[in-house]
Amino acid sequence: MLWNLNIVWALCLILLPCAALAQTGSLFQRVSLPADRKPMFALQPALDAPVTRGNGSLFVGQGGLSLFAPLAGRQPEHGPSLPGIRLSGKESNVERIRHLIALAEAGSKGYDAVQYGAKIRPTKPPTSMTIAEIYDWIDATPGQPHAIGRYQFIPKTLRALVKRLEVDPKTQFTPAVQDLLADSLLADAGLHRLHEGEIGRHKFMKNLAKIWAGLPTSTGLSYYHGHAGNKATMTWAFFEAEMSKIFPG
Repeated sequence: MLWNLNIVWALCLILLPCAALAQTGSLFQRVSLPADRKPMFALQPALDAPVTRGNGSLFVGQGGLSLFAPLAGRQPEHGPSLPGIRLSGKESNVERIRHLIALAEAGSKGYDAVQYGAKIRPTKPPTSMTIAEIYDWIDATPGQPHAIGRYQFIPKTLRALVKRLEVDPKTQFTPAVQDLLADSLLADAGLHRLHEGEIGRHKFMKNLAKIWAGLPTSTGLSYYHGHAGNKATMTWAFFEAEMSKIFPG
């Protein structure tokens, strides 16, 4: 009987945080796909993946550098000169974080952004491509950067997330799909733990900066500053101000 109670208690500890987050309608939403597409099953992002610099982590890329590459002309912005994020107030916390990341990573190109260093670009906008077509573009153009989409996924990250979330490569790289993949990384960064009060806002911000090189650390510099041209594209003061609107206190 004691063994059975221990199992029930363990299941409660696992399921309660997930149920709480599911109420926000963010990390566990499914993407509506056309009838001829394979649905996405088993959407279970890692809730607390360790932030390490080992080969098994999604937080590191080739050569131990950032998973995400900077875009052309994205110079560091300074406080008042960088426009705030204008939202209707109805967005979830996850949507607000996504907007902030996109501001740092993709600029005006948004979901159709392609890393500036790619000399051979896709023949059509990323949102019009399937994931398989993106893989084909990557394989056909070795030796150049391939960061793509609103969240500037590099090949290693894209393939890992697609596998993790069991997304059919024939799925179109739509905004909804890109958001889905990004949400899994937000879970890795500790979003559940932040909601549960297990980590603070600054710890979560540092974790985000370990994923997206355009975001600053508390030093004002990118976590990957100086590596392969990476640099923060917004100030810490701006990052902190926007995050404090999402997570006050």
